[in-house]
Amino acid sequence: MSHHGVGLRAVLRPAAILTAGALAVPLMAGCGSDEEASRPLAGQDIGLVARDKVTEGGTLKWAVDAVPETLNTYQADADAGTTRVAQAVLPSMFRSDANGRPVANPAYVESAKVIETEPRQVVLYKLNQQAVWSDGREIGAADFAAQWRALSGKDSAYWTARNAGYDRIEKIERGSGDLQVRVTFSRPYADWKSLFSPLYPKDVMGTPDAFNDGARRKLNVTAGPFKVEKVDTAKKDVVLTRNPRWWGSPAKLNEIVLHAVDRDKRVSALADGTVQIADIDSADAERIKAASGSGGSPLRGGGKTSASRLRSWALAHGFEAEQVKVGRKKLRKAITRYLEQQEELRAFGVRKSLEPAYTQLALNGAGGMLADERVRRAVARALDREELAKVVLTPLGLPAVPVGSHLALSGQDAYADGSGALGGPDVKEAQALLTDAGWVAGGPVKERKPAEKAAGAESDKEKKSDGGKDGEYIVGEDDKAKGHESAEERREKGDEGGKHLAQDGRQYSGKDLKQGGAPGAYAPRGTAAPAGAVTAPLAKDGKALDLRFVLPSGPGSETLDTVAARISAMLTKVGIRTTITKVSDESYFKDHIASGDYDLALYSWPSSAFPATDARPIYGKPIPAADGSVNIEQNYTRVGTDQVDQLFDQAAATLDEDEARDLIRKADSRIWAAAASIPLYQRPELVGVRKDVVNAGAFGFRTPVYEDMGFLKKGAKIAPGPTATK
Repeated sequence: MSHHGVGLRAVLRPAAILTAGALAVPLMAGCGSDEEASRPLAGQDIGLVARDKVTEGGTLKWAVDAVPETLNTYQADADAGTTRVAQAVLPSMFRSDANGRPVANPAYVESAKVIETEPRQVVLYKLNQQAVWSDGREIGAADFAAQWRALSGKDSAYWTARNAGYDRIEKIERGSGDLQVRVTFSRPYADWKSLFSPLYPKDVMGTPDAFNDGARRKLNVTAGPFKVEKVDTAKKDVVLTRNPRWWGSPAKLNEIVLHAVDRDKRVSALADGTVQIADIDSADAERIKAASGSGGSPLRGGGKTSASRLRSWALAHGFEAEQVKVGRKKLRKAITRYLEQQEELRAFGVRKSLEPAYTQLALNGAGGMLADERVRRAVARALDREELAKVVLTPLGLPAVPVGSHLALSGQDAYADGSGALGGPDVKEAQALLTDAGWVAGGPVKERKPAEKAAGAESDKEKKSDGGKDGEYIVGEDDKAKGHESAEERREKGDEGGKHLAQDGRQYSGKDLKQGGAPGAYAPRGTAAPAGAVTAPLAKDGKALDLRFVLPSGPGSETLDTVAARISAMLTKVGIRTTITKVSDESYFKDHIASGDYDLALYSWPSSAFPATDARPIYGKPIPAADGSVNIEQNYTRVGTDQVDQLFDQAAATLDEDEARDLIRKADSRIWAAAASIPLYQRPELVGVRKDVVNAGAFGFRTPVYEDMGFLKKGAKIAPGPTATK
């Protein structure tokens, strides 16, 4: 999994995240069924038009991060590309609506409901009588049963990434007719709607060999509006073509080509026609927006323009500092290419919404300073989450509302703001918590080793940063030659408040977290610390309160750099220093987050319509093994409690939707109190799209309808996009 986050249910959220420890936390009262439901903060923006306004035929070229390693979403190396293919070519009994809620998919099921609860829970699926696989065989009980056996966890020969829910099934049998499937559970399962979405044919699920290898690069049998024509690793393409046996509204497009394009090359790919739709970052969105204006040019025919003027213009238009450190001739050539691309980008627009995912600040509670819940709570109380949301979302014209839940987003049934269990931003309260934990301002500090091991690291030695020359620096300390001044030295100079400077002046870049996320914490050289900042370090037992903030260093992380810089400044105000370490994107999760080699980190999690199942592995309590290791699943903060586990288990076992929702909200309240994961903001969803592409773009919560995608007919118009919900 990458630091961008995880694909919603394609790669399930398996792990735990927080612990309330011994702290008594008031549980949120469950709201009654007559409460006003929350609404999504932003609707989808897809260039929505009726099917009769869509041209017949054409090829839509769509950027993805990589050619999927597998087309089987139930394998560990499935990614967002795997999910996109599955959505277009395979059955799903339920799909997500605009509010992130599961709704039955009429293309495959006429109805699906619980028909018995005693002595066992029984769900009856009545299938669409027209639903057939591409080989002509009816979709039926044999496919459901094969998938259950493969994912039940009873046969280790199947290399499955998850079995949640399938392990609760007792039997699957044919109903009163071929179009009915009866699923009997051995114990109640509230999230039964999460199962069989997607559903693979028995040809894929029937044997371990077929499951493990047969569907990695091809899917011979499908049942969606499209089918997999080929996976071309040389051209970095997955080609989907119309399925002639599709019984629903026929696909408008002849083909969808998913083409792998690196994030930092997306704008160029759009401009040269390599792709027509691509997820982009905020800098790329600004460039596309700027293309519709004049912009001006520093080039004057064949005459000469001074190198300084060219460099100034290039820097003002988004060129990196390294890009302008070339000769005038090369720079003129680069600017010419840039202007040509801008002309091509006039045919594109930016569609925007909010992803069904949120960015969080993770605090590693496995050991060290953050093992003390009071220190974690102090970090959380030092943060102004509203300010952080505004930094990211306001410039994009999106609603800047902090996320109030770990387990749902606004619009979903389980959503409620549980942050009150922790409390809002309060510098004095944060300082009081640190004092209570024994941290004293201006105390004696032993010299810190340059690369001190972070809490929870598995190795005895600090891993060398893969960030190369970026290295480390301490936020909140002055430059002094190439080292750092001590607090005592600064006091001797009279530098007591608000005048010490961030050491590093570079502007760094790094990837957005794959399905969401968050690098970077850098203040430009010469930036004064906030007024009232604590200059003397807090110390305890001869050690300064200095947290290691580990961040990825790849291209595209400017927004997250800004977020981390704001966080570091907020922590400085309460006396907490942060040492920034930049590492490569490739090593960020594997070598640092997953291994516990960090104190603070920024990354994203997707929201799910089934939090009792999907969030349990993220926030459940790590389990010690007999060999001394600890199974954390995806609980990268290594903090969890028995009570949170019990609330998840109860929510998963009740078939009363109101009761399940209230249990989820209580679990979220406990997670907030543990202060190991601090949700910040819902991730922006920015998509560069050719203006005549319709029914595609920023989908928000809603599952895409692939058969309706295409190109706008001449003379037809796209209705204005939805406005953000306040």
